[in-house]
Amino acid sequence: MKKLICTLSICLSLGLCAVAQDPNFSQFFASPLTLNPALTGKFDGVYRVAGNYRNQWPTINNAFRTYTASFDMGILKNSIPEFDQFGIGFLGFADDAGNGVLKNNAFAMSLAYHKALDEDGFHQLGIGFQGAYVGKRLDVTKVTFEDQLTPSGFTGATSEVFPGQKVSVSYFDMNAGILYNGSTNGYNNFYVGASMYHINRPKESFQDKQYFNLSTRLTLQAGGKVRVGANNYVHMSANYSRQANATNTTVGGAYALNVNDSEDNPTNIYIGSWYRFGDAIIPYVGLEFGEFHIGATYDVNISSLKPGSNMRGGAEISLIYIKKPTDPNAKKLNCPKF
Repeated sequence: MKKLICTLSICLSLGLCAVAQDPNFSQFFASPLTLNPALTGKFDGVYRVAGNYRNQWPTINNAFRTYTASFDMGILKNSIPEFDQFGIGFLGFADDAGNGVLKNNAFAMSLAYHKALDEDGFHQLGIGFQGAYVGKRLDVTKVTFEDQLTPSGFTGATSEVFPGQKVSVSYFDMNAGILYNGSTNGYNNFYVGASMYHINRPKESFQDKQYFNLSTRLTLQAGGKVRVGANNYVHMSANYSRQANATNTTVGGAYALNVNDSEDNPTNIYIGSWYRFGDAIIPYVGLEFGEFHIGATYDVNISSLKPGSNMRGGAEISLIYIKKPTDPNAKKLNCPKF
């Protein structure tokens, strides 16, 4: 299909295609079920609820607004070895592109099993699978195509043919991932993982008899935390993804300052920054207290899109709630945090 132009500014600045983006969060570490299915159930607690909101390139006609909400928990804890973890999770995802011209919604379910590799549970290897139902809808009445561009503006007729004013497509999607995490002393932690999305390469089209297969997306992630002083930590993480010829590499870290000197129930203030190669600098601030972790980032665009975006790459907010066990003797898992 020819490129779909929502507005002239998008045409000149973005070249927006008629395909919604995969979830692309600057705080990738705060959206576990969109990062790697193997992260399902990979946390220290009873259950986890996570939410994310991102508004990308708001000055360019609300180019992308993305929302996710997820819930995951460990199951069968009394039926598996002590430091193993069997996780189940559910994910809801919504993405509006081009000021609502293209809507992408998905619901996913994931399962993961993490096997302890040593008797203390310091090292684990996990594998996860995720199935999703995806629905996309295009509002043809709100768009203009490149073949309508004439010397006097977008006034020509398009050769694109659609079966209706609002067209939709839906399909089943399959994702999988693997994750290793470890610790040398129970305080530090490091992890490395890989995930593959759109394994079944589902067909997408808004036109009759014209289809293309959605390209698989490979994602590699790694990170860790190192204890500094009494109860303070330095967190580091990196993420690389590749889909077709598009790549995305983000690296960075944050310093966690423990302000109440509690090891078991800390109140932490996070200050740090990430860098997305060729695109943006991403300052980060966060607050962790009780069972909540709140994070905020703002992409400062430094790429060739600066004139179009006014250096406003995107604001993002994350919230994670982890229910802590009431049993003081409950097993404690050594899990990645960023």
